[in-house]
Amino acid sequence: MNDATRLELRPMVVGDVDAVHALECSVFPHPWSHANFMDSLASGYDAWVLRGPEGALAGYFLLMYAVDEAHLLDVAVAAPLHGRGVGRYLLDRIASRARAERMESVLLEVRPSNARALQVYRRYGYAEIGRRKGYYPAHEGRREDAIVMRYML
Repeated sequence: MNDATRLELRPMVVGDVDAVHALECSVFPHPWSHANFMDSLASGYDAWVLRGPEGALAGYFLLMYAVDEAHLLDVAVAAPLHGRGVGRYLLDRIASRARAERMESVLLEVRPSNARALQVYRRYGYAEIGRRKGYYPAHEGRREDAIVMRYML
């Protein structure tokens, strides 16, 4: 049994954004802004939080649907839960949500420098389908490419 079995997944609401943003800032060197999350909720994106028994935020994800493809905009797991099955649990929920919306695949971008995420996505079954040059901000005003990956549902 992994740590994800004791967690509750529910739709993200405005009251979750402070904790979501704090988690984002704790795990990413170039995090989304608080406003990015607020705008995503206002736009109606499919946003979910994963909370522990005492309400602590364990993770979250945001999906956008376009035609027949879900775009995974952001996903994160709290650092103390890395390697405990929580990421896989979220990927299962992402696939389930996309299937429920009759999508054919899930698309995402990931930094080449994010080796842990790349390993998780590849192990799950995502395949690299391209690159976006200079997609992400990097240190000292530089840019980092994005690896584009797809998971067929």
